[in-house]
Amino acid sequence: MFSPRGRHLERGWPGRIEGEHVIQLAAQTLQSFFSGGGNARDHSGCALAHVELRAPVLHPPSVRIFDGDDFAFANPAAIHGPEDEIRDPGAHLAYELRPTAVIGAEQAVGGITLMNVLTAPALGGAKARDFALVLGPVVVTPDEDVPAVHVDWRRLVSDAARNTHLLPGDLIAAAPIATGAADGVVEVGVEGIGSLRNLISGS
Repeated sequence: MFSPRGRHLERGWPGRIEGEHVIQLAAQTLQSFFSGGGNARDHSGCALAHVELRAPVLHPPSVRIFDGDDFAFANPAAIHGPEDEIRDPGAHLAYELRPTAVIGAEQAVGGITLMNVLTAPALGGAKARDFALVLGPVVVTPDEDVPAVHVDWRRLVSDAARNTHLLPGDLIAAAPIATGAADGVVEVGVEGIGSLRNLISGS
């Protein structure tokens, strides 16, 4: 998802990155793109340098965060995008960078992105991770090789789908591949997907 630089659209438009250009796709959201089978006609393109990347899925139907063989649900209303300013909840913060599957059509993985789960351990319990899930910057197709990401998505998706139905745009986050303290400006990333950079306001 992207918006022209200077027009900070909260959701933005779906696009496909080709080299140094972004081609706008004829879909309202990434969820609708996947619901349509991953096919949409091309609109006009623009230079990648002239756009801002937004959260690939701003309003996911659900968010599951896996640790080992179990998962916890997270707050779908806590999604932020690259470069968004994150309000400090008044506690020392940490981060967990997690590879994340975006569910597409027919409960299959539509693409892979990154989720930076910001946590405030001092708040305790589920509230510790209730305020900021940073998503993006891009979604790569499931068959693209990202050396830093080795996840058994088949197992995680099968577990998540058991006795329920996954919807396009559902997010399934795997175990963290990087952790650390979050202070001031937090910048983390993976080659092949990109970087997430966020200012923690008030820190």
